[in-house]
Amino acid sequence: MLPAQYRLRKSTDIARVLKSKLGAFDSACGVKIAKNGLSVSRFAVVVGTKVSKHAVDRNRVRRQYQEILQVAMQELKPGYDVLLLTAKPALALEYQEKEKKLRSTLYRAKLL
Repeated sequence: MLPAQYRLRKSTDIARVLKSKLGAFDSACGVKIAKNGLSVSRFAVVVGTKVSKHAVDRNRVRRQYQEILQVAMQELKPGYDVLLLTAKPALALEYQEKEKKLRSTLYRAKLL
């Protein structure tokens, strides 16, 4: 789990990031970003019921993406709110494939 200071929690902050036009997407995941004016970047992982109707599957995908973000935290640029949106193909991917796709998406969004 991400430490509390790196979590994006308030619905107003999430709505602000969703309205942002900055981001990058691929088939399994995408990121929307917005500047936050803080010294750290904050993250939220969204796995909707369109990905899977089963909470077990959604939670597994969420935990895996949070772990990938936690490992890559030192490499990411500070000062951004990041919303990670997942899609149905994320269920079929192995952990290493998810990590590779997320890193390439973060690179395209200029966060790495």
